[in-house]
Amino acid sequence: WWMQHQGQAVVSTQSTGDPDVASTIIQKVWKGYSQRNKTIKLREEELIFIGMQPNLDIPTNYKDSPVNKVAKREEERVLIQSQHEREYQDALVNIKEKIREAEGPDIKENMQDQIRQWFIETRDATGKFPDYPSDDEGGSASIFKTKEGVEGEEGTNGEGGKKKKGEKKEKKKKGKKKG
Repeated sequence: WWMQHQGQAVVSTQSTGDPDVASTIIQKVWKGYSQRNKTIKLREEELIFIGMQPNLDIPTNYKDSPVNKVAKREEERVLIQSQHEREYQDALVNIKEKIREAEGPDIKENMQDQIRQWFIETRDATGKFPDYPSDDEGGSASIFKTKEGVEGEEGTNGEGGKKKKGEKKEKKKKGKKKG
């Protein structure tokens, strides 16, 4: 619409040649142009004021923006979490090593004693030493499984289970005094 109006003004000025009419048209066009620019500027200021549009004239300090703060916090959280994860994994390894050093010999001795006792009990029951269980049968783990079942039964019978538990405690105390 505006371009059509401007085109008609130019055509009418050329046809009449009157300087007063020409100056009036120039003033009208200029006032319309300047008013449109003012209106656009006022509309943008209003949108900025009510928060519907960011202010592009003022350079925003990106470091202080909420989006940047959230991103920084997220980065800090990720770093802290990874640091804590590393500390946790290191602590697990250290604890396992300490347990192996402190209780490993006692555990090994107890397991050897259980295997020896199984061999002796089986020899006493059958009259000959049994073959060591094959890997298919579970190896030494099957000895401990059968041993646990026997201990559970002896514990229900009465004193048999209690005596063995007392022996184990004494062995642990002796092992700790050595180390």
